[in-house]
Amino acid sequence: MAIDDTLNHKRIRVRIPKNYHQEPVISRLISDYGLIVNITAAILGANAVGDGWFDLELKGTQAQIQSGLTYLHDLELEVWDDAKTSDW
Repeated sequence: MAIDDTLNHKRIRVRIPKNYHQEPVISRLISDYGLIVNITAAILGANAVGDGWFDLELKGTQAQIQSGLTYLHDLELEVWDDAKTSDW
């Protein structure tokens, strides 16, 4: 069976709670999962007192994207995908 290395795009919105502000969550999507990450919008409270919201475009193979999403879910972060952009 051939390995699918076609690059895919996926848009997500992720909420980063205050207790994760010192964790390199987005950086790990790049370094650990090999994704290209474009931050298209972000909201982070002044002095990082509240939750952060990031609209991200992920680019990578289907396996890389799925692994990155699994990582976010394992952290128990709220993630909305591009199928639910009307909820954004």
